[in-house]
Amino acid sequence: MRHPVKNKYPRRPDLVYQSEAISRFINTVMWDGKKDTATKLVYDALDIIKAQEMEPLETFETAIRNVSPLMEVRSRRVGGANYQVPREVPQQRRVSLAYRWLINAARSQKGKPMAQKLANEILLAAKNEGTAIKKKDDMHRMADANKAFAHFAW
Repeated sequence: MRHPVKNKYPRRPDLVYQSEAISRFINTVMWDGKKDTATKLVYDALDIIKAQEMEPLETFETAIRNVSPLMEVRSRRVGGANYQVPREVPQQRRVSLAYRWLINAARSQKGKPMAQKLANEILLAAKNEGTAIKKKDDMHRMADANKAFAHFAW
């Protein structure tokens, strides 16, 4: 029997941009419960984007839209063999993966403050470039290569 669907907790929008997406992004950036540090970091990154005469919220949303994957592969065991079965990514997971990839791409860069690295990665993603976009393209390529196993998705 299936579990009942859990009610989603309504998110509070962030204080500066009144956006639930930024609020959720701040929570994803946060480490060890240090929300003030994460908030300052994200707002500094958005200020860097604003300094380049771009609309920060619009640029952020474009970056998330560009990084969000449409297809992914899930492992499925059929008759003693494991197949990589391509599946469509649900909207909630799509956004979660995009946030995670942007943050990990920024953290993997060396030699700059985190706010600068995050702003740089968001700007690159908005232009369809950068490490996070490469990660999405790799995932789509893998799903496309395993299209022959799509009939195992049931």
